This record gives sequence, C-alpha cells and structure tokens, in this order.
Amino acid sequence: MAELPFPLTTDRLTLRIYTETDLDEFHRLHSNPDVARYLYRDPWSRAYAMQRLGMRMQETMPEREGDALDLVVERTAGAVYLGEVHLHIASEQHRTAEIGFAFHPEHHGQGYAQEAATELLRLAFGSLGMRRVIGRCDADNAASAGLMERLGMRREAHLIENELVKGVWASEYDYAMLATEWAERTG
Repeated sequence: MAELPFPLTTDRLTLRIYTETDLDEFHRLHSNPDVARYLYRDPWSRAYAMQRLGMRMQETMPEREGDALDLVVERTAGAVYLGEVHLHIASEQHRTAEIGFAFHPEHHGQGYAQEAATELLRLAFGSLGMRRVIGRCDADNAASAGLMERLGMRREAHLIENELVKGVWASEYDYAMLATEWAERTG
C-alpha cells in the first residue's frame, strides 16, 4: 500500500500525525471529564497520556486488522489543537473500518468534527480501500449520534444495556456507511 497523504487538509483544518509537542493538548483533551464521559475509560493521568501519545506517534499506516490511525485535528489558522479523529481496521477480510472522534468541548458546535470526520471517511474509502465504515456511540451521546447522521451514516442498531461501562449498563447506537453510499453522497 502506498504512503498515506499526510497531512490531510480541508478548508479550515489540518489533520496530521501526532508529535511529542502535542503532549500538553493531548493530555488536556483526554483528562477532561466531559470528553471521557461517553468513552470506555476515565480521564487520563499525564503519565498515561504520555504512554498513549507514544503509541499514537507510531500510527502512520493502518494495514492489518486492529491497526489504528489517530490524527491531530488542528484549525489551520493559528495551528490550534481542536481534538482528534480515529480510524481502525475492524476487519481486513470484510474491508471494514471504524471511526471515532474526540474534540475539546470549547470547540464543539463549529462544524470542525464533521469537517474532520468527512476527511477521514474520504481516506477510509479512498486511499485505504475500505468497503464499509462503522461508528458506535453511547445512546445518550446525542452529539456523536447527530454527527454520524450528518455524515450520512445509517443507524443500524440500538443495543439496549449491552455493555457495562464504568460500572453502569450502557446502551449503544451502531452506524455504518458503505463505499457505494459514500460515492453517491460525494459524487
């Protein structure tokens, strides 16, 4: 597989590989209780963020099942760290990837997540040749569900109290989009 075209750019954003200089903002994002609220984990300590940053810096080419790619999302003007987008290969055989996203709460409501996630879908269906992209979120996370719907993803399931998350039974929405649907949507 050819090298991926990093950084990715949109009208307002730059999506790039993590570097050591991202530690402060990376930790600020993942230590925020509002960000961790709908995720499977509690807010991160600085030491844990440092460990995870090292892993993210190695993610440059998802090729095999389980491989992940987490990209910094910056507002290009001023290089402001907004958050991150995530893609991992859920199934090589079925050419399926899963997307995710996490943004600083102060940057919500400005369309940045949709712009970045659209670019991630373009990468998944284009350069990576995925046939299907899925996304999952806590059923109480209206913002994430709304984003996946604005991206044109179809809600395929509402799983009721399917997982024990932080000691509480949580429900989940599952979304998906096929490459053919992406092609129809983007012309």
